[in-house]
Amino acid sequence: MFVKQRSSGHLVEVLDLPGLFNPNHVEVLGRFHYGEEAQDPEKFSKADLVFLSDEALPRCWTDSHYRDKEWQR
Repeated sequence: MFVKQRSSGHLVEVLDLPGLFNPNHVEVLGRFHYGEEAQDPEKFSKADLVFLSDEALPRCWTDSHYRDKEWQR
């Protein structure tokens, strides 16, 4: 899956999809997707990643407490 790094605008290939979907992980393993050779994998902060359309990642992927108010009722 490809996302975009907000700060640089570069494409990032996510190598750890379960880590991307897990709200308890604040970083995800991926690699920049530019140039002719595959870049080395590195960790990216999920707070700095957006979809290619510049839409933010879903809150359920980034915040483990996103439904706390519903449970408190």
